Formats: sequence, C-alpha cells, structure tokens
Amino acid sequence: MERYDVTIIAEKHSVARAFAQALSSSSSYKVLSLNNIPVYEFKYKNLRCASVGVSGHLMNFDFPREYNNWRAVDPRKLFFIQPIQVIRKESKKFIKVIGELSKKSKTILLALDSDVEGESIAFEVMKVAKKYNPLIEFRRACFSTVTGEELRKAFEEPKMPNEKLANKAFARMIADLTIGAAFTRALTLMVENEEKILPKGKFLSYGPCQTPVLFLVVKRAIERERFKREKYYTLEVQISINERILKARIKDEKIKSRERAKELYLSVSKAKTGKIVKAEYKDAFQLPPEPLNTVELERRVSRFLNIRPKEALDVAEDLYREGLISYPRTETTIYPSSLDLRKVISMFLSRKDLSLYIKTVLEKNKIKPTRGKEDDKAHPPIYPLKNVEKEAVKKKFGEKGWKLYDFIVRHFLATISEPAILELQRIEISIANISFMLEGKRIVDDGYLRVYYYERPAERPLPYVLEGDSVEVIKANLLEKETKPPPYLSESELLRLMKKYGIGTDATMQDHIQTNIERRYFKVIKKRCIPTPLGKALATSLYEVVPEVVIPEVRGKMERELTKIAEGISNPEDVVVSIKEEFLEYFDKLMEKKNIISRKLVSALKEVYKGNGRGNYQTRGIR
Repeated sequence: MERYDVTIIAEKHSVARAFAQALSSSSSYKVLSLNNIPVYEFKYKNLRCASVGVSGHLMNFDFPREYNNWRAVDPRKLFFIQPIQVIRKESKKFIKVIGELSKKSKTILLALDSDVEGESIAFEVMKVAKKYNPLIEFRRACFSTVTGEELRKAFEEPKMPNEKLANKAFARMIADLTIGAAFTRALTLMVENEEKILPKGKFLSYGPCQTPVLFLVVKRAIERERFKREKYYTLEVQISINERILKARIKDEKIKSRERAKELYLSVSKAKTGKIVKAEYKDAFQLPPEPLNTVELERRVSRFLNIRPKEALDVAEDLYREGLISYPRTETTIYPSSLDLRKVISMFLSRKDLSLYIKTVLEKNKIKPTRGKEDDKAHPPIYPLKNVEKEAVKKKFGEKGWKLYDFIVRHFLATISEPAILELQRIEISIANISFMLEGKRIVDDGYLRVYYYERPAERPLPYVLEGDSVEVIKANLLEKETKPPPYLSESELLRLMKKYGIGTDATMQDHIQTNIERRYFKVIKKRCIPTPLGKALATSLYEVVPEVVIPEVRGKMERELTKIAEGISNPEDVVVSIKEEFLEYFDKLMEKKNIISRKLVSALKEVYKGNGRGNYQTRGIR
C-alpha cells in the first residue's frame, strides 16, 4: 500500500466506490482489501488517492463501566455522571483501517453525509485519525448526489469541518442517553420491586423522543375510548334527473329527534316531485405538491404505496447510493436556482408512459416549479438523477424499490406541472319544502394528475340542470345512524405531528416510530397506530404523575435549545447541563409517586404476559 496525498472517508462503501469511479480516469482504480474492507486506490490530477467507506457511527456514548450495574447504582446518579465515548464493537475493523490509512496520508477528505449526524461521524473519524497521525489535515466534502460532476466538485472545493454542527449531535446523544437510561432503569426497577413479573432480562424503556411519540398514539386511542356515540337520524331520497337515478341527502344531515325525523319522512314520502332551487358548477384548482423532503416522502409513501416510513427511507438511501436520486435526508422544499430543471425533465423523454406529457412541459417558454417554505441550506429537495428501466430497478431493489423510484420521478414532474382543474357541483332540491343536497365532482383538466395519479380524486359527475327544473321522487328512506369516533392515528398523521412538535429530525423520525413498535408499545395495523395495554399504561401513568416527560412540547423545546449549539448561540456543555437539570426535576417527581406508577404498570404487565410464559418486550441484561 503506497502513500496518499488524499484519503477519502465516506459513510458507505458504495459512496467510496462512487468517488473512485468519478475521480479516476476510465475507471482505472485498484481495489485493495485492508482488514477485509475494500479500499480504492486511484490518481486524480497527479494526486495519489484512496477511498474507503465506514458504516455509520464509529462511537457511542456510554457511562463508565462501574455505573452500568443497574441494581448497584441509583438511577438518579446518572444525571451527575459525564458519559464517555466508546468504540462500537462493529466499528473496530473500520477504526483499524482508518488508522492504517491515516499513517500513510497527508490529508483526509471527510465525505460523510452532509447533515448533523454525518458531521458528528466526521469528528469521530478525526479523533481516530489524529491518534495515528497527529499532523494529518482534514477537509470536508459536501454533496447531495453521487453523480460524477458533483463528487468532483466536492473534491476540488472542500470546506472545513463544522464543529458546531457536530457538537449539536453529540449534545443530543449525551442528553438522550442520560435521560433515557435514568428513566428506563427507574421504571424497570420500580416494577421489579413491586412484583417479580418481568421475565429475566426484560425491561421497560423510556426515551425522550420515543415516549412522546407513544403519547401521541395513546392520546388518540383514549379520545376514541372516551367518545360517546350518539344516535341520530337522516333522510335520503332517490330521485330521477334526466333518466339518471341519484341519491340526495337532507341538507341538515343530523336529526336528533326520532319524532321530528318521522314527521319529515312522512312529508317527503308523499311527494311525487321536487324542484331544483339552486344549481352551482364552479371550477376550482387542485394544486400540485411542493418539492419533496424526507418527512413528506415518508408520509406520502405510507399513504400512497403502503410502505412503512423506516423501510421507505432505507430503500431511498439505497437508490441514492446507486446514483438514482438525490440525498433523501433533507428538510428543503425549494429547488435551488442552480438546478437545471429542463435537463432533469428531458432525461425521461424515452419513457413511453411519460414522453408525451414531458414534451408538452418542455414546449413551455418558462418552467416554474412549485415552492415550499423550508430550506435547510444543506441539501435540495429529493429529485431523480437518472432514467432507469423498470426491470433494472426491480432486479436490484425489488418491487418496492421500483415503486419508490417511480414515485420520486412522478413527484418531481408534478412539481413542475400545472394545477388540475376540477368542477365542483352542488344541486339543492326542495321536496315538500324540505331541502336536499346533491354534491358531485368532475375533472375538467388533468394538469399534474396526468403523471401524479396518486392524488386523482374520484369523479362523481352530476347532470347539468337549471334552477326551477322538476325532478321525480322515487323513494324516501329514514336512516338511523351513530356518530363515529376519530380513527387511530395513521403513520402519516403521526409523522405530521412529530414534525409539528419538533420530535426528532427528518432523518430519525421513522426510527422513533420503529422503536416503539419493537418495544411492543404500539402496533401498526392497516396503516393505523394502535397502542398495546403496556404502551397505554406506560404513557398514561407517566402523564398523570409527570406529564412533562411525555407531552411533545417539551421535546420540541429541547430540540430548539440544541439548535442554538449549531447556530453558535449556545455552548454545548451549558445546554446539556440545562437539559439534565430540567429532567432531574421530572425524575424526582416520578420517584415521589413510584408506588402508584409501579402498581399500574404491574397490572398492565399481567395482561401482557397472561397465559404467555415468554416475554414480548425488549431484552437487555440487567446487572
């Protein structure tokens, strides 16, 4: 292995390979194996280079070993202990490779993902490299796609690593570890002290993001339970207009009195004809979507494609690393002025199902995309980079990979398209001096719906009539109904609420949902989030005693404080101390009522483990 002018450290193997392909001439790079990890050697403009990929974080934060005995250490003490960075077991092989390459390199180009997490991983790499070569220099490569053009630009125009951004991530990790560990240990031990019901190695987990997400799910479930169904009555008539049989509903749809409903029914059932008193046919615009960011990708893919948010982001990252789409972890909903929209659109002229539509778009003098309000100043919205045949995508990424890729293509095309025009139709009919309504809808101009069929509304066109026209009454029906409770939260709604309250980041929101599912605190059935008895007991018990640890507003406030670190307004140590002090107060409130909470949790656990000798919850050795 020779010496290098520049060694590129990427976050994934595929990105390291993409750098080698982009920077070497005619793919003339060599692949070496160092500690069973591929290292790419190549030359770029007389510079000797190497590139290698790691696999996410090299280090975690943990407490010193003497504080990891759950039974011997009071969980409250954790608020006063400074966590330390420890090497992840699965990262040891990467650290050895970074060390070897550092000894033989002048400069390391940190090509980790251009976000908060990527910046913190970059500083972990720097920490390792400095141990092996204290004189080594560091530069930061920033890119949103793995196209050759952008990777070459990232190489030639490097920036300096952003310590403030990394410190935000590290501060969050320290705060979350402290809070999560203290509350998790406390909840688990108070239950065990109440009754030995948890199977060996099982524990009850709390997380400062995880548990507010659970609370949102439980809150909706409780609203459903407390909902009082009420009977009401309504009238429906079958009428004939221009030889079409239609059903019209009474204008005041809910009639509480059965006697009043019967009285109206008798009047209408005697009538043979009615008169149209109002006929409205109004055009309305259905606007195309804004450019796609991470949360909206997850929400829409859950709604339209029935792909879970975590899986959607995992597949999107695979598509990104293969160079099919731009970086999928972004908060931005505004295309940069530097993006050549015509060039991206033109790539898809060869797609038979899109070519005619694309030709009409390209004929316009000016292409004006939709525009959102968010811009993270790091990455553009998600958009396609290549036109790839369906079978090729399916072969490499499966059916879901194709569906997601095709969705991103169509969403991009929708954002540069015209609105759809709908005709909203409303007819009011008087029968026995009682008003009945018909409502319909017709698509006048497909607009963006020609490529974005996911939002195509169901058409229910009504006949065209004039005020004063007569209609034939065929039959009247008196219907008894009940009011319906709100539905359980969908994953799409849950992501919207997490975004609203600031729970997690665009890159981690789906992980917090998944953690609750893995802990068996709630399930996702037919796209709806349904809490388990244990999840419900945990969220409600905590809310009754110390609501601050579950309500989403507290986590949102915490995220705002962490953001001040990245902005250079606050010192990371001060922010962490402030967060710890706040949650220590909540911890003390919890422990004051531990007997009440433990009894409620034991009762829920008995239901969970009833007739089941095996545990359903997260396992960890409690030492």
